[in-house]
Amino acid sequence: MNDSLVTIREVSGHVGQSVRIGAWLQRKRSSGKIAFLQLRDGTGFIQGVVAKTEVSEDTWEQAGKLTQESSLYVTGLVKEEPRSPSGYELVVEGIEIIQVTQEYPITPKEHGVDFLMDHRHLWLRSPKQRAVLTIRAEIKRAVNEYFDTNGFTQVDPPILTPTSAEGTTNLFHTKYFDEDAYLTQSGQLYMEAAAMALGKVYSFGPTFRAEKSKTRRHLIEFWMIEPEMAFVDLEQSLRIQEQFVAHVVQSVVNNCRPELTTLERDISKLEAIQAPFPRITYDEAIDFLNSNGFEVPWGEDFGAPHETAIAQAHDRPVFITHYPASIKSFYMKPDPNRPEVVLCADMIAPEGYGEIIGGSQRIDDPELMAQRFEEHNLPLEAYQWYMDLRTYGTVPHSGFGLGLERTVAWICGLEHVRETIAFPRTLYRLYP
Repeated sequence: MNDSLVTIREVSGHVGQSVRIGAWLQRKRSSGKIAFLQLRDGTGFIQGVVAKTEVSEDTWEQAGKLTQESSLYVTGLVKEEPRSPSGYELVVEGIEIIQVTQEYPITPKEHGVDFLMDHRHLWLRSPKQRAVLTIRAEIKRAVNEYFDTNGFTQVDPPILTPTSAEGTTNLFHTKYFDEDAYLTQSGQLYMEAAAMALGKVYSFGPTFRAEKSKTRRHLIEFWMIEPEMAFVDLEQSLRIQEQFVAHVVQSVVNNCRPELTTLERDISKLEAIQAPFPRITYDEAIDFLNSNGFEVPWGEDFGAPHETAIAQAHDRPVFITHYPASIKSFYMKPDPNRPEVVLCADMIAPEGYGEIIGGSQRIDDPELMAQRFEEHNLPLEAYQWYMDLRTYGTVPHSGFGLGLERTVAWICGLEHVRETIAFPRTLYRLYP
């Protein structure tokens, strides 16, 4: 036997061999002369079978001492087991206890959400939470893979900024020595500058919004993927968005089957996520909603019930394009044929998960941008560098932002975004 540790993920390469695994006991059951140990090591789960007549008296006693979340080294023979979810089990030969855990707080009984969130550092160990974080990691890998293989350069915008990206007040204020500073709510403006240097760029990092929101779709600290593309119009951007999202979803389908099964996710709904995605204009969305029992006047933004109703009419994400300029950000380019609407699109996820992408073609006319600054009462001195992008070699350009946590929630089929990140920051939670 090799004394080096083997992970549970690796046992398929050791069938018929004795291996040593470092693990925690998830749960245990026994029937007289046989004990079944459900073991986990972070890479997966496997059942260890301890037969009293086939192990030493000491090993049998050690098995009897184990409690939920006790840590141990276990040696055993790997054998194929078709009835096991992993396809393998471990015939235990020896046990070396590291620690016997006393009164582990999270038991197999039902616990309330507040209790579980107070013990988030331990809740992460559960099969469901492990599956979510594994899928999140695969989504992040697939995001980088898509952009890195499609001509984009990753650029890191600052987290500390002197101004708001969108002219809003939902910002966390701090002191930057003797100056005021804010935690970023978006890296977009900086990414526009990077696009003028590198062509196609994307950022991938944390953003912060001081919104006192308690909905199932909102976190205070969340991660955004924000591409910006020079010489790209709205139509070209939409094609990139749908290819990107389809790539991410299919990467999870192909690489995270066990985790999707753990979450009891309907994989057929994810397999249907293929480009192209349907598109409707804001006007068409208003007509659809008003003919389906909603009363939404033209010029109002859509809420969660409206987005859900629109999404339910499609089996894949849907773009809503050409919103009124009055409800969108100052930097969005007006439609030349109809200036009261802008060249923008929101991507609405299926199954009631709401907007996962917001994007637009950006204003490239320096005179119009100056006019927008005046209309929105934005201090030109704070944004002079952003104006410079239009003064020195302006070009048509577009970009979008995808919220990672909402995307994880949708792909995993979760009710609330608080389970999509290891340690969520919500309105009333900064612990642990």
